[in-house]
Amino acid sequence: MAKALIAPPTALPLSVADAKAHLRVETPDEDGYIEGLLKAAIAHVEAGTGVALISQTWRVYLDEWPDDCLVELPLHPVRSILAVTVFDAEGAPQALDAQLWRLDAVSRPARLVFRAPPDPGLAPNGIEIDLRAGFGDTGNEVPDQLRRAVLLLVAHWHELRGSAPDAAMLGLEPAGYRRLIAPFAEVRL
Repeated sequence: MAKALIAPPTALPLSVADAKAHLRVETPDEDGYIEGLLKAAIAHVEAGTGVALISQTWRVYLDEWPDDCLVELPLHPVRSILAVTVFDAEGAPQALDAQLWRLDAVSRPARLVFRAPPDPGLAPNGIEIDLRAGFGDTGNEVPDQLRRAVLLLVAHWHELRGSAPDAAMLGLEPAGYRRLIAPFAEVRL
């Protein structure tokens, strides 16, 4: 199963001003650098937890339907399914009626259960599922623990910039980071 970002978030869960306040930086001299750290920290938290912090649109690709017609979605939290498209042997798309599936957004991973879906004729990636994932459209909807994890990373990376031996010795993640994201991280056995 592959996935691709179709529409990125239109906002950040924290502003540069939030990060600067956390860092106790008062001048605008480092705004661009801090914004870069903030975006990198957000990406790191999202990758480490499997969650989308701010609402964003993704496309999930499948070659075929699972035998049980239950598709586990690789993002959390899933807010809605926007479209399910199956391509026939000639490559023509067929949009599936929403009556053919049911979204279980409560489970982790979220699941999409299908009732008698048509077989794709085009392989690979003959099935596309477009979904909206994220806690909400603003940073206020993102759990505080995840926002704090982002700030912790920003502060850590800001402190260790340019110090490759220190960064290698201490690791890329500061103490306490894993504990902050643990409730949200996907556990794989």
